[in-house]
Amino acid sequence: MTDHRILVTSEIPEPGPTILREYGNVTFCDEPIDADALRTAVTDGSHGVVLAQLRDRFDADLLSRATLAGISNYAVGFDNIDVDAAQRHGIVVGNTPGVLTDSTADIAVLLMLATARRAVEADRVVRTGGFQGWQPNLMLGTDVSGRTLGLAGFGRIAKATARRALGFGMTVLFCPRPPSDRDVADHELGDLVGRVTHVDWPTLVRESDFLSLHVPLTDDTRHLVDADVLAAMRDDAILINTARGPVVDETALVEALRDGVIAAAGLDVFEREPELAPGLADLPNTVLLPHVGSATVSVRSEMARLSALNAVAIARGEEPPHRVV
Repeated sequence: MTDHRILVTSEIPEPGPTILREYGNVTFCDEPIDADALRTAVTDGSHGVVLAQLRDRFDADLLSRATLAGISNYAVGFDNIDVDAAQRHGIVVGNTPGVLTDSTADIAVLLMLATARRAVEADRVVRTGGFQGWQPNLMLGTDVSGRTLGLAGFGRIAKATARRALGFGMTVLFCPRPPSDRDVADHELGDLVGRVTHVDWPTLVRESDFLSLHVPLTDDTRHLVDADVLAAMRDDAILINTARGPVVDETALVEALRDGVIAAAGLDVFEREPELAPGLADLPNTVLLPHVGSATVSVRSEMARLSALNAVAIARGEEPPHRVV
């Protein structure tokens, strides 16, 4: 069998390119590929494997026409790919699990601290000449230590966030599969047994000072946080999202932040990335990051290594190290 040619839709860090060049049969895109060019490349028979980014969309229609052996996603998540359709058409999908747990948990805590202590607002005051010396009421924020953190979802990143929060003396609640629930055994909690509390979704929403989202994007979690959930939160609560943008109804969030329904929001992901809901960027009670949860040199390099290994294995007709379907 002839090895498949690999299409790399965007530049990735080392050691990914070296691994791919050693394989040899590769097309590197100098600039991120657009949707039309991607459609052509995966349907004209020129490429059998795509090393893809989250912005590269593979819907059921495209996959039904694709002449692909597989897709290696440069990400842990894979909501840019209709995996059911991929499976129906015999297209292998790989991802990069287990490498960005700590970096994303760090960003979740950063967003908690930055929103609670109004760090971005305070930075802007200094840079624009508004700081006229220490004042008793200048830039008063919210405590983090001693407050209640609610974790929506309880996978690796949520657990890592819980451990960090416990270091701040926070009370940690979690709902493992909102909006429904499931049992969680002690062996799954590991070192967190007795240190975190399992509650249902309505309780988590109602009692959390910080509600941090750590769920995959599915039909059940799309707009998990909508106008009704925002209205049920405390009016001094802060929403944190490092999961997927469409988990939050961003238009409803803008209204809630503008009307004081909740206090603030820290977001690393957005519903229609890279576009923002109208008015979101104008709100002072937000901290907005450009999807940098995994953006450390070591993490992005490891993601490149894993995605390249997946791509080469699929191209050779071998089992990829990290297969989704």
